[in-house]
Amino acid sequence: MMYSSAFFYIAAAIAEIAGCFAFWAWLKLDKSIFWVAPGMLSLAAFAYFLTRIDAAYAGRAYAAYGGVYILSSLMWMWAIEGHRPDRWDVTGGLIAITGAAIILWAPRPA
Repeated sequence: MMYSSAFFYIAAAIAEIAGCFAFWAWLKLDKSIFWVAPGMLSLAAFAYFLTRIDAAYAGRAYAAYGGVYILSSLMWMWAIEGHRPDRWDVTGGLIAITGAAIILWAPRPA
């Protein structure tokens, strides 16, 4: 269960960031409007992957995803955009992913 959720969180993050980046490329980097169609498909994949998360409540799955998204965005910035995160990026990313872990794995009454 934990591994499948991790897979879907990572897949959702990649799909969302890629989809949003397609719009960014079109509107901010003067790329062709043809970047938009794959961007929209990627955003649809994001929504699908996020619904595959094994969680009792959508809000909890979305809240935990926020931490995964932050860390993944910083990794995207480094791997795709070629800009290495600074110490504050890393610190914020670690705080965010720690918060996501607390939301996901904190002991709760049944």
